[in-house]
Amino acid sequence: MDTRPDRSVSLETLPRKQHGIVAAIDWARLAGPEARRLRELGFDEGVDVEVLHRATLGQGPIACRIGRMTVALRRAVAGAIRVSPTPAAAE
Repeated sequence: MDTRPDRSVSLETLPRKQHGIVAAIDWARLAGPEARRLRELGFDEGVDVEVLHRATLGQGPIACRIGRMTVALRRAVAGAIRVSPTPAAAE
C-alpha cells in the first residue's frame, strides 16, 4: 500500500508555467458533453499538462497545454481535474 501523502492539486490552482501529470478526473462533477470533450481532447490520467494563462477577471477560462495542443477550460471543469505537479522540463 502506498503511504505517501497525496500532493495532487486542482488544475484550477496549479501555478502558471507549472507542469503536472493528470492524477485523476472527477467525471461525476462534469456534465456529459464536458466529459466527452475532455476525453476527445486527450485528458486522462497520466497525461502531461501545463497552465499557460488565466483570465484575470472573475471566473474566466484557463488556457493550458496538453501535448502540443492549447485548450481553454472553464474553471469549473479545471476544478474537476487533479494534477500532481512536476518540475518543468529543461528548455
